[in-house]
Amino acid sequence: MRAAILGIGFMGWIRSLAYRRSSAAQLVGFASRSETKRRGDWTSIRGGFGPPGEHVDVSNLIVAEHLEELLQEDSIDLIDICLPAHLHADAVQKVLAAGKRVLCEKPLAIHATLADQLTTLSAGDGLMVAHPLPFMPPYAYLLEAARDGRFGRCVTGRFDRTISPPDRASEYYDPQRMGGPLIDLQVDDAQIIRLLYGIPAAAHTASHQMPTTGFLAGVPKRYETVFEYPEFDQEYSSSNQVTFAGGEAVTTFGPVVSVGGGVIDSPGRRFSQGFEVGFQQAVLRYEMSLYGDGSIEQTGLTILYADGKVERPELPADDPIEPYRRQVDAAAAVVAGEPLPSALDPAIATDALRICEMQMPTPLRVAP
Repeated sequence: MRAAILGIGFMGWIRSLAYRRSSAAQLVGFASRSETKRRGDWTSIRGGFGPPGEHVDVSNLIVAEHLEELLQEDSIDLIDICLPAHLHADAVQKVLAAGKRVLCEKPLAIHATLADQLTTLSAGDGLMVAHPLPFMPPYAYLLEAARDGRFGRCVTGRFDRTISPPDRASEYYDPQRMGGPLIDLQVDDAQIIRLLYGIPAAAHTASHQMPTTGFLAGVPKRYETVFEYPEFDQEYSSSNQVTFAGGEAVTTFGPVVSVGGGVIDSPGRRFSQGFEVGFQQAVLRYEMSLYGDGSIEQTGLTILYADGKVERPELPADDPIEPYRRQVDAAAAVVAGEPLPSALDPAIATDALRICEMQMPTPLRVAP
């Protein structure tokens, strides 16, 4: 697969490193409005993980200022969109109209309604969405265990994702640009929740909202949510009854799922993520925190079996770039004719946005 990146910011840089490692995909071009970056000086790029930007040899690449220039290149199979979230929809429409494939950075759009329109516009597997968690070993193991049923049915889940105060806060919390932590951050956990449990029937959210007036007022900053799911099917419920001391048998209801996180008021913990997911026969736990001093605290994937056994499975050695290399390889496989995996499915990505929007105060649930 021959790909070109649209937008050389932090994620464009990370994805370029993934293409360097890929044996299935080749980076053949990029577009950037920055003349400095078009000359190959990417040293201004910094982010929350991975190496800083560096000088890049662009002599063998198609270098463009605008998307339209890339779309005129017949040699390019796929446009990898790494623009800010509010610019995704317009770029996706243009690429699909030109007959090229799209790999779009998450979220697919700033609103689920718009994301749904893009998904409908895409024919077959023309559009893919680059959610990273399914390509990270602990989350990949979790999803595989749910698919193959090795621990029985997935019945509970607790997910967490937290960051320190963001740069350019007014842009970050703007519901028409980045959407705040629910859209920019929690959408990743929402994708995993969608893949494991489906779309909840309702969400009950307590949140600290932006203490301001104007267009940022009411945007959730930190939140805790409990989701409602319908009752499990009768076959499952009838075999999972709890008998209390009085002798009354009570049928177990649907999955118990919650999610929390957002922005904390300290740069001391730059980022954290984790989950505790209960199956019928085991509980899977994972936690990771990156602190302001550069240290990392991590509880690797741990399996707690119903009989008391504890297992720490050996997962593939990883670094910050490898999940994105796997993601690029998965997109290349689709371009080569393989079926579209759920990890890249725009319909799933749109459902993740819906789950995030369920947790917002009602006045903010406005389609564009």
